[in-house]
Amino acid sequence: MAQQAPSSPRLDFADLEGRVCVITGGAGIIGRAICEGLARSGVKTAILGRNAETACSLAENLQKKYHTPSIGVAASVLDRESLIQARAIVEAEFGAVDFLINCAGGNSPKATTGVGVFDPNPESKTFFDLDPEGFSDVFNLNFHGTVLSCQVFGESMAQKGKGVILNISSMNSFRPLTKIPAYSAAKASINNFTQWLAVHLAKSGVRVNAIAPGFFLTDQNRFLLIDKETGNPTIRGNKIIENTPMGKYGQPEHLQGAVLFLLSDLSSFITGIILPVDGGYSAFGGV
Repeated sequence: MAQQAPSSPRLDFADLEGRVCVITGGAGIIGRAICEGLARSGVKTAILGRNAETACSLAENLQKKYHTPSIGVAASVLDRESLIQARAIVEAEFGAVDFLINCAGGNSPKATTGVGVFDPNPESKTFFDLDPEGFSDVFNLNFHGTVLSCQVFGESMAQKGKGVILNISSMNSFRPLTKIPAYSAAKASINNFTQWLAVHLAKSGVRVNAIAPGFFLTDQNRFLLIDKETGNPTIRGNKIIENTPMGKYGQPEHLQGAVLFLLSDLSSFITGIILPVDGGYSAFGGV
């Protein structure tokens, strides 16, 4: 009688089914796509956002569509106490948290300049004109919001001895773009913090990684890339397409595979990386 080969683990994302994920900023354009990927994979998802109604509505729709438990929870990533309260709600509903995705973030016109000091447009702001409060708001939302969420939810994972934290960086973190100094600086800080935290938590069983999306049209950058009057790409938008080898913007759904892979046990020996999802932008030298 032939001896059966020992069974091997399936090379898919089946290990994610039934596990619990908290995602901050899950009701945004990119967050919604990630939530869809989680729900399709059977991950119980808690969507955190300042607008409870929006988060709960999204959770309800996902649950109806995919029959995967999902809830919306009101929380601000800049308010530690609200995050602690959100953690208690999630644990009461779903049990211990397995994954944290830090998707809350974005840019603001208040932290955006013209192309340079000698921009011919007289209405353009230079770096010297930026309101420090606008700069701080963008940096705090992207960076400090990530740090606080990691403290609150990462502590539970470390105590449990297993978990995954996934931060959302940006290609701006590697090559800062003109006009958006606060956003670029914040995302660069997230890269450094991701690596630092990955080392700090490595022996606790908690992995920490990040994905760096290339150019995706979102509510925060649409005003820079699409002309409001004509609907055509701006000069900046055309430059981006020309320097993205695939010749197009990313769709939010393009992030789902990278997210699921980094959450899955298939990537159990991967920690401290920042994975570009950028249509080849980071590989292109411009010639």
